[in-house]
Amino acid sequence: MTVHGGLLRLETPGNGDIVDITPGVESVLATSGVDRGVLIAFATGSTVAITTMEYEPGGVHDLQALLDRLVPAGEQYEHNRRNHDTNAHAHLRAAVIGPSETIPVVDGQLALGTWQQVVLIDFDDRPRRRSVTVQVLS
Repeated sequence: MTVHGGLLRLETPGNGDIVDITPGVESVLATSGVDRGVLIAFATGSTVAITTMEYEPGGVHDLQALLDRLVPAGEQYEHNRRNHDTNAHAHLRAAVIGPSETIPVVDGQLALGTWQQVVLIDFDDRPRRRSVTVQVLS
């Protein structure tokens, strides 16, 4: 097995910001030269997640609204109480979505659907510098 890799770096405003990282992920895949295999994108941090979705304004709004309903920011979370913090909701949302996606590579392309993009979601309650490790296995 051969492993090719790359690192994406980006800055976000936090607060549930959703960023389409598909072009960066595809760039790492292109430089790998892999025709068939699997690509893994992993976000470093406990208040950030990666998933796939149809990245368009309505879908972005709806996902943000769903997560606001499921894990509200204003609740009295134990993490905030114990750590004198304000981002327990960010940790919980990230845990629900997860830090990574694994995507098959077929004929040198990500096996994504027509309307499917790879996105990073930064749940923290402040701007952050984020990094995404991308590895392509063949």
